[in-house]
This record gives sequence, C-alpha cells and structure tokens, in this order.
Amino acid sequence: METAAQKNRPYPLEGIRIVEYAIWHAGPGASAILGDMGAEVIKIETLGGDPERLQKGLGAVRFDGKSGPDWSFLFEFSNRNKKGICLDIKTEKGRNIFNRLIGSADVFLTNLRNSTKPKLGIDYAALAAVNPKIIHASVSGFGQKGPMSDIGAFDPMGQAVSGMMFLTADDEPVLLQTVILDQMTSIAASHAILSALVVRERQGIGQEVHVSLYSAALWLMHANLLVTGLMKSNPVRVWDRLKNPPLRNCYRCKDGNWIMATHNPEPKYWPEFCRVTGQGQLLNDPRFKDEMDRLQNSEELVPIFDEVFLTKTRDEWMGIFREKGFMFAPVQRINEVLTDPQAMDNDYVLDFDHPIFGKIKMPGFPVTFGANRVGMHSLSPKLGEHTDTVLRDVGISEAEISALRDEGVIG
Repeated sequence: METAAQKNRPYPLEGIRIVEYAIWHAGPGASAILGDMGAEVIKIETLGGDPERLQKGLGAVRFDGKSGPDWSFLFEFSNRNKKGICLDIKTEKGRNIFNRLIGSADVFLTNLRNSTKPKLGIDYAALAAVNPKIIHASVSGFGQKGPMSDIGAFDPMGQAVSGMMFLTADDEPVLLQTVILDQMTSIAASHAILSALVVRERQGIGQEVHVSLYSAALWLMHANLLVTGLMKSNPVRVWDRLKNPPLRNCYRCKDGNWIMATHNPEPKYWPEFCRVTGQGQLLNDPRFKDEMDRLQNSEELVPIFDEVFLTKTRDEWMGIFREKGFMFAPVQRINEVLTDPQAMDNDYVLDFDHPIFGKIKMPGFPVTFGANRVGMHSLSPKLGEHTDTVLRDVGISEAEISALRDEGVIG
C-alpha cells in the first residue's frame, strides 16, 4: 500500500484533459487507464446514459440485486476516475458546450461507428477545426477499411474473427471470459494515445489514432500468427498435457491443486528434475534419452510424473522446487489471486473501501513509477454527476445551466 510520501507524489498525466464520447468498455477502458495515471477525464453521456449502466450480467454470470438502476459492475470497471456529464450534442447549444470542451482538451476518445462519427460531427476533421492539436482516438470493431469496417462489435466478435476462440479447443470454439479482448483493446488505445501525446510534445502536431478489437486481438496473438505464417501451415495446437514435455507441463498435486512448470532450455534442467522427483532411473531410459525423444514419448513420460506429483501437496512441491532453483508456479483460481501474497505485496491487488459493497479486493495498476503515484482515485460517476461543475469550469453561469436543463440540453 502507499506510504505517506508516495501519496504526495504527482500523477504522471496531471494536466492532461480527455473528453470522451464513448460507450461500453473497449474505448472507455482506455481513458479509465489514463485516469489511473492522473489524466482528467470528462465522460459525455446522452441524457439516457451509457448503455453499459444497464448491463446486469454476462451470460450466466448475473449482477442482479447488486446494481442500482443506473449502475453496474461493468460500468464501474470502464469508468473509474471520470467526471460524468449528460449533454445532448445534437442541439445547437449542446454543440457549443461540446466545442468549448474540445477547445480545452488534449485528447478526444470515441468508439462510435465510422459512419456515425461524421454524422455527429465528432470525426477528426471536425474536431481538428476546433482544436488543431487535438489527439483524436478512435476505437472500432474491425478497422477503418474493408467490408466489416462499419459493423458494430463486442468482445466475443473480436475473439471470433481473430482465431482466438480456437486457442483452447479444436472441435468447438471456446470464449475467453470476461471482456478479455475489450481490455486488451483499451490497453492498446491507451498506448496509442500516450504515443500521440509524445509526438505532439516533440513535433507540435495533433493527429488521429485508431485501434480496433480485431487489431488488438491480432497483436495479442502475435506469436501464434507469426509461427503460422512462417511455417505456412497451422502448427499452433490446443494445449494437450500428454503432447508436451514434462518440464513444460502442469500437474495435479496431492491436495487437488495444480502446479505449472516452464523450463527453457529443457535439457539443462532434466537431470536434476529427475533426481529431485526421485526418478533418477529415467536418465538411463533410452525412450527419454534427449529432448526430442522425451517429446516424442511424452504420452508415456508425463503419466509417470503425474503419479509422482500426487504424493505431495502443491505447497510442498513449491517449497522443494524453489529451494532447487526450478521454475514452477502454482496454478491459481481467480479467487486465490485476490489473496495471493505475491500480488498483494506488489500492490497488484489492493484493499478498497467501496461505498456500496464495503471492503473489497480489486486490481491495482500494473506499473510502478519511481517519482509518481498511479491508481484508481475515484469511482465511476453517477449519471450526470459532474454536469454543473464541468459547465461552470468552461464559463457557463448558474442561470444558463438552469435554462439548459429546462431545455433538455443537459441532464
């Protein structure tokens, strides 16, 4: 946890203002990340609000009974650290307010469809006319060009088109839960925004940057695609324990928990591994003479170690292997991660006092800075929570705010 000295450190992005007109997670997740680093994020919602506020579950996972009428777990995930305003930018007065915000912004973020942006006047050309140095960050489903360029998309669709759903099964596609690709897209978008801010700092120019679910998925699968392309075939196979060498494998232990080994180069560790596990006789077995022999005979070799690992608990094996300098890790379930000392000691998981749910565990920021602080500093906004405050900041009087509300321009 933060010390008193760390709490007095500045955030790395203090002074950067981001205006967001986006919904769901792929996109808004990027500005939430930048908010973790101290950027001021103004989220503009329609008077009806971001539809993610109404998302009460994902498939069989339900949040009903734990969410208010305009709030959900997912909305919190996507919109921490933000100021929320309700504004109808289709009206003349709403547009004038929007342009004031754009004029004071460093970054604009949207994930509306490519054809929708010019209709609303939120495309790069329109905003650059208001603020020539604006960074215009756009997130889409499948990219700016091509036959799918104007199709809306959610996380599963990006997983589907990228080949990702066949990473864990051969015969039937399997979806990776939950919003894995949306988060990856948000990370990629935050990376693009930061890079564009550096360009503006060095070269004095604004520009448009574009990220899609599809592009982020392919970036995440870089190694899979590279190997497949180089070998001009489909060599990447679904994980099968019995078709992998013993030192790149996982094993069930006596207590029912699993342990994972990853050792490269494998021949360096093989002799000592056999001795530590009490299987020294395997060193003289011609079936397992060298690395290729062990791989070709893995269906005979791995079951031998399956029996060995069932003789001790996971913690017992971890102690043995740590002492000997082997690279093993516990295979943890998600609930174990939330109380893992390794995660907590590094602030990868934090204790948080939530106003609705009380004391909870939540992910921390994955990067540490020697001179700066980072991390969540405010909850997601209630619908229109900061409308009046933000409008006052751009010079709109109380009387004007009241009139705008009466006219349905703001919420």
